[in-house]
Amino acid sequence: MTDATSRWAHREDLALLTDFYELTMMNGYWRSDRQPLTASFEYFFRELPPHTGFAVAAGLEQLLDLVENLHFTSDDIAYLASLGTFGDEFIDHLRGFKPTVSIDAAPEGTVVFPNEPILRIEGPLAEAQFLETAVLNALNYPTLIATKSARIRLAADGDRVMEFGLRRAQGPDGGLSGSRAAYIGGADATSNVLAGKLFGIPVAGTHAHSWVMSFDDELTAFRAYADIYPDNCVLLVDTYDTLTSGIPNALRVFKELRERRLGVRAAIRLDSGDLARLSKAAHAIFTQAGFDEPMIVASNELDEDLIADLKRQGAPINAWGVGTHLITSSSWPALGGVYKLTAARVDGRDPATPEEAATVAGALHEGGAWEPRIKLSSNPAKMTDPGRKRVIRYRDASGRPIGDVLYRADEDPQDGPQISYVGRSDLSFQVALEGAVHAEDLLEPVVREGRRVKPSPSLTEVRSRAREQVASLPEELRRLRNPEIYHVGLSPRLAELKTDLIRLAPGVLH
Repeated sequence: MTDATSRWAHREDLALLTDFYELTMMNGYWRSDRQPLTASFEYFFRELPPHTGFAVAAGLEQLLDLVENLHFTSDDIAYLASLGTFGDEFIDHLRGFKPTVSIDAAPEGTVVFPNEPILRIEGPLAEAQFLETAVLNALNYPTLIATKSARIRLAADGDRVMEFGLRRAQGPDGGLSGSRAAYIGGADATSNVLAGKLFGIPVAGTHAHSWVMSFDDELTAFRAYADIYPDNCVLLVDTYDTLTSGIPNALRVFKELRERRLGVRAAIRLDSGDLARLSKAAHAIFTQAGFDEPMIVASNELDEDLIADLKRQGAPINAWGVGTHLITSSSWPALGGVYKLTAARVDGRDPATPEEAATVAGALHEGGAWEPRIKLSSNPAKMTDPGRKRVIRYRDASGRPIGDVLYRADEDPQDGPQISYVGRSDLSFQVALEGAVHAEDLLEPVVREGRRVKPSPSLTEVRSRAREQVASLPEELRRLRNPEIYHVGLSPRLAELKTDLIRLAPGVLH
């Protein structure tokens, strides 16, 4: 089937899939005549799930589809008018609403880290603000699931991984976007047939215990299944007793198949019990009967830690069906992505008039008309990094990432081999990345004035990118427990700007 990455549902009614305050702010900006204000917003997340050294960016395709097709339908307009919150003029304004923003983003499948911009949206303030919920909804969950899937892929160590999570997903959309993200992260197939149709993901599945229970006995059930699917026969062997019934009956059926066909491979699925003990017993029984390299599929509440533990025990399992813990990312069910205003520009007249100046008093001008903005907090980790920025990833001679540095947009990145940067937790302390040979911009143009600038990559290409990016990471970052912390810092000039804005803020002693 042809890849169908760009065929995300072109719904006609997604404009209202937003938080109400996006509309109240949009109305407020419009009524207070702030249309001349152009804003720069950034999406990033502040922390990784526990024991996770990296994240895999996903969800961009859904967001771009939404931005390109976003408009308010006549039903949307009628509903908003019925609320009594908005005036007729603003309601009329929404009838012709169409985003004209520009977007730069890290491509899907890119390995990303906390506190660095993964996406930047620039355009009229009301438009860019309205897209906040859409950005967070489109990127947070898929990035979380792609990351979980990548960790499961690492634990499986080359074995086949199948995503079986649809029945435990948070609703139909969670099932669809989760299956797509899991495939990006490294799953080889999904049980989700609609995801297979929409996105071209290979589909996989066997039979349930109810298939066996619907027959008079297990052997008859296995024979019937093998007759129907002789080329793809995987038998679920734990409906009754795995060792005294399931495996012996499966062996008998595969021997019968072998008598009729050449090249038959024994294949079973274990869905309960001691998976290490049962898989070892099954492997021994099938190999002694002349079935070399039998396929042993394991399922039943698996995650990366259990898979890694079964590997350590020498379980001869070579395919994994992972459901609940993948599709829900049960160990960390939400990625705390945020969307923050980082710069503003007043088009057509001088910036920093009293009503347009902003978030901090005496904000400095940056890059001509752009003014940096900063969110302050008593918690330094929650202070934002101001201004329009470039994110530069540095790699060593072997191509491994060694650190990312955030630069001001008007600043030329440093050349290696030594790269100076300032840590976000202490703006007075300068350190360095050593051995930098290659540098690359993380953010790429994807939308200009509301339209995509190039075709989207296929889902297969996105998945390949993710696997290559994860494979390029040092082993210390790929560990499933206590990974190394990746360096993300500010250029000395950006750190200086941030320090100046903090000092100029009201209530700060000068």
